[in-house]
Amino acid sequence: MKKHQSIYWICQIGGWMTYGLTIIFFSYMLEKQLSPVFYPRLIANVFLGIIVTHLFRKALLAFSLHPPMPTFKWGQLLILLLTFASAYSFLTSYAVEILKLYDASRKVSLERRFLISLVIDTPIIFVWVSIYILWHYIEFTNSEAIQKVKLESLIKELQLKTIKSQMNPHFIFNALNSIRALVDEDPQRARQAITELSNILRSSIQADQSEVTSLEKELNIVKDYLALEYIRFADRLVVEYAIDPETLSNQIPPMMLQTLVENAIKHGLSKQPGNCLIKIISTYEDSKHVLMVQNTGVLDQETDRDGFGLQSTKNRLNILYRGNALFEIYQCEPTLVTAKLIIPIAS
Repeated sequence: MKKHQSIYWICQIGGWMTYGLTIIFFSYMLEKQLSPVFYPRLIANVFLGIIVTHLFRKALLAFSLHPPMPTFKWGQLLILLLTFASAYSFLTSYAVEILKLYDASRKVSLERRFLISLVIDTPIIFVWVSIYILWHYIEFTNSEAIQKVKLESLIKELQLKTIKSQMNPHFIFNALNSIRALVDEDPQRARQAITELSNILRSSIQADQSEVTSLEKELNIVKDYLALEYIRFADRLVVEYAIDPETLSNQIPPMMLQTLVENAIKHGLSKQPGNCLIKIISTYEDSKHVLMVQNTGVLDQETDRDGFGLQSTKNRLNILYRGNALFEIYQCEPTLVTAKLIIPIAS
């Protein structure tokens, strides 16, 4: 931030000094003798230019210049430009009048001086705004490219880790053993289980092809995963859904919901005897998409918060939503743990 401020002030002061030197150069080229008030008047113009455009920058920062900008915002920007150009012209005209920086033999009224200044100064402010917006767009584009590379790298890392996790004895071998046991007892269910396992592995392999996917598609994969786990745990696993149908089309990062469900299974069923409730909730809260996975159990403050899956979830959300998303895991009841995602809804 300090580096950006330093670059800004160097460009700001350097730009206006260049403007002043350019005016001096052309004035010497066009006039043999300059007026005694020429330099004081130019200094006042440059000084006020630095102040007015700095205030203009403050307004632009609040204005949000992130591309692409809709048409109505360009209209608002034009109005803002004309407002500050008028302010600059008025201040320079008023300074000339108050400080008497004019040739008494050619004095004009304040109103006329303001109109002349407005015609001359508006292009100057327009050039300043054009340079500032161009610089801002270049910086934003570079930042977006860097963030995209980071996100792609993180998704690929997650994909490889997920595939490795799924293909270890704790999941893939247990799933295959469960399917083998069903071949004679329930051949139709065995075929369905093979399809469910295939869907999960296919989803893992395709996880790096897009940054987001619909909740409905992600939920289908999670249901396949829970169906396979139900074969193993049978009556111990209780699954509940509280899904607002309007949230099904919302976009979420791929494999993120499954990561949370896997974590719930691991710390719910694997660490305690008896039944385990897995509840998936999707709703709206304060115009944001809230996604929760609850499981029976007690949160281990030392180990349950920092696993690969949960840490990767935090990193992906931070990169994809630029700090506007929230993830937390907490003990909501004495025997119930909640993992909660709050995701901004794309406009």
